[in-house]
Amino acid sequence: MMEKGFVFLDEAVQGIRWDAKYATWDNFTGKPVDGYAVNRIVGTFELADALKKVSETAAALGYGLLLWDGYRPQRAVNCFLHWSAQPEDYRTKEKHYPHIERSEMVAKGYVAAKSSHSRGSAIDLTIYDLNTGDMVPMGSGFDFMDDHSHHTSETVTVSEAKHRTLLRSIMEESGFESYENEWWHYLLKNEPYPDRYFDFPVT
Repeated sequence: MMEKGFVFLDEAVQGIRWDAKYATWDNFTGKPVDGYAVNRIVGTFELADALKKVSETAAALGYGLLLWDGYRPQRAVNCFLHWSAQPEDYRTKEKHYPHIERSEMVAKGYVAAKSSHSRGSAIDLTIYDLNTGDMVPMGSGFDFMDDHSHHTSETVTVSEAKHRTLLRSIMEESGFESYENEWWHYLLKNEPYPDRYFDFPVT
């Protein structure tokens, strides 16, 4: 059951695309994650309102939004922690963490025991070209746990760096703050539940 104050973002923000990676087999754990029963993305009302502004600003520049994750149940975070402590099976290593060990994910800031996503006002997203529908090149994919994904990375092309800067400027203008290690992750500055970590499933 949806917690009061939360909404499906596809119902609240017109025109967005989404691919809830943790509801699918296409994520760093290699299977659907606890707490994600459907491929939809949830967030607080405040997150949805801020994303409306993001979407309008992006559209005026010729871009649309693609969302990968919003609200994340605490049970999913616990699943990540359990997974990161398991022996390596190499199923997703090349795609998601080729240069670190899965046991290093927490220490390096890619997985947290308490995630801002569980407070309901964090979002993982990118932009696509409204004319072609093509994804805008950002230099790495979602959940690529590597220095290459950092905002300050010097390993991306000039064009990819400009795209990251564009997304960051649109997000910051709309009340979000970035996360240095992940170009796709943003948190609403004035989040409504800064001290609560929710655990209702996405159903």
